[in-house]
Amino acid sequence: MPDSRIDRCLELCSQARTQSGDELARSLSDLQQALLSLQDENSALAPMSSEGSEEPVITMDLSGYLTGWNTGAQTLFGYTPEEAIGQHVLFLYDDESGNRENEINELFLDHGSPLIEVRRRKKSGESFRANLSLTHLLDDDQEPIGLQARLWEIADRLSNEERQRLHARIIEHSDEGILITDADERIVSVNSAFTRITGYSAMEAIGETPDLLRSGVHSADFRAQVRGAMHGSGAWHGEIIGKRKNGDLFPQSVAIGVVRDNNGEISHAFSIFSDISVLRATEERMQQIVNYDALTGLPNRTLFHQLVDQALTSARRNNDHAALLVIDLNRFTSVNDTLGHEVGDELLQQVGRRFRQALRDEDILARVGGDEFAVALLSVAKREHSGLVAEKLLAALKAPFAIGTQALHINACIGIAVYPEDGLDSAALLRFSDVAMKRVQGHSESSYLFYSPEMNLRAKEQWQLEGELRQALKVEQLLLHYQPKVSLRSGRIVGAEALIRWSHPQHGMIPPGKFVPLAEETGLILELGSWILNEACRQIRSWLDAGLEMVPIAVNLSARQFNERLPARLLAAIERHGVPCELLTLEITESLLVRGQEKVIPIMNELVAMGFRLSLDDFGTGYSSLAYLKKFPITTLKIDRAFVIGVPGDENDSAIAQAIVTMGKQLRQEIVAEGVETLEQMVFLRRLGCDQLQGFLFSPPVAAAAFELMVRERKRLRLD
Repeated sequence: MPDSRIDRCLELCSQARTQSGDELARSLSDLQQALLSLQDENSALAPMSSEGSEEPVITMDLSGYLTGWNTGAQTLFGYTPEEAIGQHVLFLYDDESGNRENEINELFLDHGSPLIEVRRRKKSGESFRANLSLTHLLDDDQEPIGLQARLWEIADRLSNEERQRLHARIIEHSDEGILITDADERIVSVNSAFTRITGYSAMEAIGETPDLLRSGVHSADFRAQVRGAMHGSGAWHGEIIGKRKNGDLFPQSVAIGVVRDNNGEISHAFSIFSDISVLRATEERMQQIVNYDALTGLPNRTLFHQLVDQALTSARRNNDHAALLVIDLNRFTSVNDTLGHEVGDELLQQVGRRFRQALRDEDILARVGGDEFAVALLSVAKREHSGLVAEKLLAALKAPFAIGTQALHINACIGIAVYPEDGLDSAALLRFSDVAMKRVQGHSESSYLFYSPEMNLRAKEQWQLEGELRQALKVEQLLLHYQPKVSLRSGRIVGAEALIRWSHPQHGMIPPGKFVPLAEETGLILELGSWILNEACRQIRSWLDAGLEMVPIAVNLSARQFNERLPARLLAAIERHGVPCELLTLEITESLLVRGQEKVIPIMNELVAMGFRLSLDDFGTGYSSLAYLKKFPITTLKIDRAFVIGVPGDENDSAIAQAIVTMGKQLRQEIVAEGVETLEQMVFLRRLGCDQLQGFLFSPPVAAAAFELMVRERKRLRLD
C-alpha cells in the first residue's frame, strides 16, 4: 500500500477533528473513498470466517487487554493462548508502527470503516505487514464491551532471491566496512569498504581472524567485552583503535552483532565499522581552538579553571596545599608599540617556553590575558614553596630574549594566593593572586607578593635562606661536628656520628633542623649530602695520617640520595681519600624502607658487599616490625630520642624501649640509644641490653679537634 494513501487518510483525520456540519460530512465522505481505495488494492483477502476457523481472530476489552486468542492467531504470531491472553495488545505491535495507526484506529471505530494495514511483530522477533479488520463487540443493549480484530498477513513484495541480491548489493556498496566471521572467528566475507579502509584485500582477509586489525593499545578487559559481543553476550557499539595493513593506527566506530540459526545457535558474527580519523581530528582541532591559546599553545583561561578546579577536588580530599600564581609582564605594551606585534608575539611564545621549563610537569601553566600568565602548583610540601617557584620564574626572565636582531630584556610581577587559606576554588584564587600582583606592581620593578602578608614574610625568609645556603656551600661556612657513641659494656668510645653545622657570618651557628628540611625541599640536599660524604672521608683520612686509632664514623643519608647511583658516588669518595669502607657507617631512616623494597634492597646489598655498615636511625617512629626489618641487611638499630627521654619514669616509653631492644636482639643487631642525658636513663637502658649510647650524658657534638682529643685520651663513660 503506497505511503501516500495512508498520508491522505491521516490528513483527512486531522481535518475531521476540527470541522463540523457540511465540512465534516465532506471530509468523512472523502475519507470513506480513500479507505475503499485501500480496500480495493488489498482485495485478495480471505473471507471472514467463524471463531473456530484458522483465520487469526483476537478479542480484547475496551482497554486493549486480550480476552480471546484462536489457533489462527497462535499460528500467525507464535504465542500460545496462555502466553497471550491477559497481555495488552501493544505487545504485538512493531515498535515503529506507532502513533500513526492509532489515529486511524479511532476513526475506523467511530465511523465504521472496516480495513487498515498495520505492522506487527511475531514471537520470533520478525516484523511483518498485515491487513486488520477492527470491530466493536456489543452487549444485549448494543453497548460496546470489547473489540475484535481479524488479521491477514501480507506477503513480502520481494522474493527470497530478490531480497538476497538486494542485501548483497547494499553490503557491497556501503560506505562502512563490513566484516563477517563464522563460529570459529574466521573471516568469511568482507566488502569493498573494508578493503578501502584497512588496505587488506578480500583474499588477504578471508580465513584470518579479526586480530588482523588489532592495534595492541586496548586493555585485556576491553578486548574481552568485544569478544563477548562476538559470542552473543549482546550487541556492542563503541570506538576501537584499529591497525591498517601499512601499520598506521586509526580510530573506528564499530557495531558488533551476531546471527543465529533456526536452533538459536550463533552461526556468524558481523562487525560494521567506519573510519572516524577525520572526525576525531576535527574534534581535536575544535578542542584546541576552544581550550588553548592560539599563540603560545598553552591552556587558556577557560581550560585553566577546569583543570585547577578538578585538581583542587583531589587536594581537598588529601588535605594538600596548593597555590596559584598570576604573572604580569612589565612594559610589554611598549614592546608592541615600538617594535610591532610580530616581535611581541614572538616574545610571548619564548616567555611561555621558559616558564614551562622552570616548572614541574604536573604544574599547570596558562596564558590568561594579553601579557598575563597563570601557574597552578597543585601539590606543595609547604606553603612557602610557592614563593621559591615565583623566584625561579622571575629568574627565567633574566637572560635577554633574542628576536631577530633585537635582544630584549623584560621582567615581571607575580601575585600568589594559597589554597585553602585564601580561597577554595580557581576563581577566588585567581582573583586574590591578581590583587597581590597589582599590589606589587606599585612598589617594585620585578618581584612577587603573597596575598597574605604573614606568608609573604615567611616565603621571603625561606628564599633568602636558600640563597645563603647555596653560598655557604661555596665559601666553606659548613662544618662537621662529631658526637661520640659509647659502649655500655666497656664505657669506651666505639664510634661517632657526623652532624652538619652552618656557621653563618651574621646569625652564628644555625642548627640543622632549620636548613636541612629546606635543602630537602629545594633539591639542595644532593649537593649538601655529597659535601658531607667528602668532608667525613677527608677528616677520617686526616686522622689516619695523624696516627689516630680510628673508630667508625656514621653519616646520615637522605632518601633523595638513596638511588642506584649512590654506590658509585660512595666509591668515588672513599677512593679519592683512601678511606676503608669499614670506617664509614651509613645511617638511613625508616621512611626510606617503604619507598619500594624491590629498588631499595639491591642497593643495600651492593653497599654491604662493598664493606659499608648500615644503621637504621630514629627507629620506632615509622613502620617498625620484625617481619619488615628482617628483609634488609641492617646491622644497627638506633632508638629514637623521643622514647629515651621518658625512661625509666614513663611506662609507655619504657615499654617501647624494651620492645625495640628485644626486637633488635632477635635480629642480632647492635642497639644504640640516642639522646641519653641522665644516669638513670643510662642504667635502665643498659639493663635492657642496649649496646651503645649517644647523648649529652657523655658528650654533645663537638668539633673535629675536640673529638680527636677524646679518642687520644681514651675518655670513658663511668658505668658504675
